[in-house]
Order: sequence, then C-alpha cells, then structure tokens
Amino acid sequence: MRLILASASDRRKELLRSAGFGFEVRASDVDETRHAGESAEDYTRRIARAKARAVGASAPPGSVILGADTVVVTDGEILGKPAGPDDAARMLRQLSGYTHRVITAVCVLHPPQGAEDLKLAVTWVTFAPLSEQEIHDYVQSGEPMDKAGAYAIQGLASKFVTQIQGSYSNVVGLPIHLVYEMLKPFGG
Repeated sequence: MRLILASASDRRKELLRSAGFGFEVRASDVDETRHAGESAEDYTRRIARAKARAVGASAPPGSVILGADTVVVTDGEILGKPAGPDDAARMLRQLSGYTHRVITAVCVLHPPQGAEDLKLAVTWVTFAPLSEQEIHDYVQSGEPMDKAGAYAIQGLASKFVTQIQGSYSNVVGLPIHLVYEMLKPFGG
C-alpha cells in the first residue's frame, strides 16, 4: 500500500511514524472556512474529505490517501488555531476547569476504485482550573499558537489535563487506532 498523508502537520506525521506506518506527505490546499450553521462534526467531515480528495486527484494509481481534520469544541463553539496571544488566552480561559470535546474526522480514499471511508473520533478532555498566571505563562511559551484550542496535550499543557476519555492520539491530532482499522482493508 502506498499511503499518502494529505497534511503537513508535524504531529500527524510523528503519530503515524511512531505507529510504524510508512507514508509520504502531500499537503493539500483546502479552504477551511466554516459554513454558516455547520456543526463541528459536519465541518470536520467536510474538511477531511476535501483534503483527501484534493490530494487524491493527482495521486499515483494504487495510492491510499489519508485526510484528517481536528477541532476543539466547548459550549458549542469551535476553537480553532488562535489568531494571536490574546485569542489563545481567551480560549484557555474557556477550557479552564471544564470538559471539552476534541473531534477528528478521518477520510481514507482509494482514488482508482473510488472507495471512500469517513469516520469520526471524539475524545473528552477535562482541564484543571487555570490561574491567570498559568494562562499567561503558557501563552508566552508560544506552544498554543498553532494548535486547535490553543494547547498541546503532548507538551507543556499536559500538566493542565485532569481527565481524558477516548483516544489520546486523537487529541494530539490523529486517532491512530481508528486510522489503523480504516487502513486494514488496504493492507495497512
């Protein structure tokens, strides 16, 4: 199987490598603007599918394309990547002391046969209450700036997480067990 990851995410690459997958990377250029009234689940499905299809359009025969999209959701609001330090602090205040969902849509596409599989992984993450100083220090570290929800569970923010229900790797950026199950039919 020739696996192509339709993402430039370092976290997704590392997760796949750590799990023993061989793959190549072809980042997709997809408009990730959310449609009005679109649920978090529908949004992630649409983006993951669009990423896989964009790369699949020019993929070599026999390739299997893996597209994914991850969002953090709290109180019905999708927390994407922060626009700046103030936005990161705002997001962390929303997560402080509460449980939120991390949703990842995974799309596996086998272009020649047109086979497509699309599944969702949902993980519940609880944060301890954070002080303004903790939020300030974390934002100043720079780590939140390119992360959905303004935190990296595998990094400095690990000390804020009191409970997790579901896939840890999903929170990092790719639910590896789900990906493994989805790739089995292709020899993955």
